[in-house]
Amino acid sequence: MPFSNVYDDAQRAEAYATLEFPGTYYLAYRDLPAIIDKHVAGREALDFGCGAGRSTRFLKKLGFNAIGLDISTRMIQLAIDADPEGSYRLVDDGDFSAFDQTRFDLILSAFAFDNIPDVARRCELLRRLSRLLNDDGRIILLGSTPDIYTHEWVSFTTKDFPENRRAKGGSQVRIVMKDVTDARPVVDVVWFHEDYMKLFAAAELGLIAHHTPLGRKNEPYHWLVETSIAPWVIYVLAGK
Repeated sequence: MPFSNVYDDAQRAEAYATLEFPGTYYLAYRDLPAIIDKHVAGREALDFGCGAGRSTRFLKKLGFNAIGLDISTRMIQLAIDADPEGSYRLVDDGDFSAFDQTRFDLILSAFAFDNIPDVARRCELLRRLSRLLNDDGRIILLGSTPDIYTHEWVSFTTKDFPENRRAKGGSQVRIVMKDVTDARPVVDVVWFHEDYMKLFAAAELGLIAHHTPLGRKNEPYHWLVETSIAPWVIYVLAGK
């Protein structure tokens, strides 16, 4: 089945734009400030696959001069609507030519690689992004673990998709977000840790740190499996 980015759909984009950091999503961003503070020097940031601007606004609140980048016209418009003073750029897929002379301290990719199916394409995108880093710059890639597609979560359900359990790296998987009004399943591409290690090596990126955040009992959520199984993975990368 051909793969298409579900967030090109106008209804889906509108629903996704209402999300901030509820439930399971909270864990995706909870540890990022400390990770960024430890590994990133400087304040120039690019948010690759910014969507409706949630992660770009997050970076701005951390004090970054952040530029949001996306290939979806609708998503960029939603980002501008939510943050008229922000900097958001619509680009063709993989075209970073407008930033050839820019050197970023941080390039954040929050969930964008969950929607990129082709290994060669993923590798080329990472190579191109790495060329936009300064000498001490870092890429932080936030993505979904394979486990998110096979368990029940505060913010997601996968019980109707038992075929997810048989998925191999690069396969399509389905999941339903519980925090938005659009109950249609999202189609993602599942990637395992071993797949990412091969990808980083092929893209000539070095792994600096690897985090799998878990929920804590003192947090204001009735966690399901979040305290024992990580829904997200955070990779900190540097050019070799």
